[in-house]
Amino acid sequence: MQLIINNLNKQYGNGVLALDNVSLTINKGMFGLLGPNGAGKSSLMRTLATLQDADSGEVMLGSIDVLNNKDAVRKVLGYLPQEFGVYPRTSAIDLLDYLAVIKGFDNKAERKEMVMMLLQKVNLYEHRKKSVSSFSGGMRQRFGIAQCLIGNPQLVIVDEPTAGLDPGERNRFYNILSEIGEHVIVILSTHIVQDVRELCTDMAIMDKGRVLFSGSTDEALREIRGKVWEKRISKDELPAYQKEYKVISNKLVGGKPLIHVFSDEAMNSGFNAAEENLEDVFFAKLNELV
Repeated sequence: MQLIINNLNKQYGNGVLALDNVSLTINKGMFGLLGPNGAGKSSLMRTLATLQDADSGEVMLGSIDVLNNKDAVRKVLGYLPQEFGVYPRTSAIDLLDYLAVIKGFDNKAERKEMVMMLLQKVNLYEHRKKSVSSFSGGMRQRFGIAQCLIGNPQLVIVDEPTAGLDPGERNRFYNILSEIGEHVIVILSTHIVQDVRELCTDMAIMDKGRVLFSGSTDEALREIRGKVWEKRISKDELPAYQKEYKVISNKLVGGKPLIHVFSDEAMNSGFNAAEENLEDVFFAKLNELV
């Protein structure tokens, strides 16, 4: 199954153009959607999740017209929004059972079996009788994935899922997402480059509602191969380097800035060739250098 997005547009009442002629083709597996805050990622995710209408364009999930047949989409959709609310004092097992009822699972025995299986899948079975509101951030996100998987969805959307998670919880979350992505379309919307590099084979970069890049992570890296140069400088030199060169990024290493500069030609003056990475692609695209 493919998700095909053609010429999708959305403008809000305040004049913000959230989606500007967005076109993407997304296949089964993990697809990363990268962009800074305000890039249009959440607007795209909400449109695909049938939570808001587009102004124009077309979206097809297999044979389902996503914009015009929302009930059909919701039957095959799993969605974990950026903010996942829960009922106070409701246990994980009861809340998941309730959500399954809402999704149309009327057979109590089948529903119970599915709920138990999902809690085991996300490693929450031993906590099934605890209130979800008492869960840690990582546990709550894993519960969010469990509710995403009710009914074996064909499309799973997760919006900024690892923000605020500690490294251990983040890794557990990665492992669950990777397993899901072996069977269905999973769209991971994030501003964390590492998430996309570790999880996704295909990706897109968005900014100001537009798609700046769409393709495989390997293709993205090839675009800057041999064009990124690095140098450690002193802090007071940074403004001059930013003025003279196309500085993609800078970060402190040992208390001194390490700058990455974009150049089609080899650089001297103490610059060394840098190994290409997805973060450099991200910033180069945002700055329209490639």
